[in-house]
Amino acid sequence: MTYTMKEACNQTGLSYDTLKFYCNEGLVPFVRRDKNNYRIFSNDDIAWIKSLSCLKNCGMSIVEMKEYLDLCLKGEKTIPKRQEVLKAKLKELQNKVNEIEESIKYIHWKQKFYEDVLSGKTKYYTNLKPYKND
Repeated sequence: MTYTMKEACNQTGLSYDTLKFYCNEGLVPFVRRDKNNYRIFSNDDIAWIKSLSCLKNCGMSIVEMKEYLDLCLKGEKTIPKRQEVLKAKLKELQNKVNEIEESIKYIHWKQKFYEDVLSGKTKYYTNLKPYKND
């Protein structure tokens, strides 16, 4: 089965401009063209484009995505290097998750503090105090 640009966008969730950019950057290496010179995508292309979206969501830059693509194109022998790349990205993501969890804890604590102040359970205080010259 083949897909037009519009169909590929629908299949992958990418905007037309993003998919066109990825193609122009060489991130979708084997895209064919029809008799009218329009891009057409295979099921394999669609699967790869979905992988690109995931890599982008993982925080990979275009340069990093190109490096990863290059490794993939070199075949099975590069699997250990690809694992290293993904392991490093996973560590970065886990650190972000930890930061987000800490932020969520803070917001829950602050909301509880505000509820307690508004209900009269806790006296209001602030750490925002003007500096005084003594």
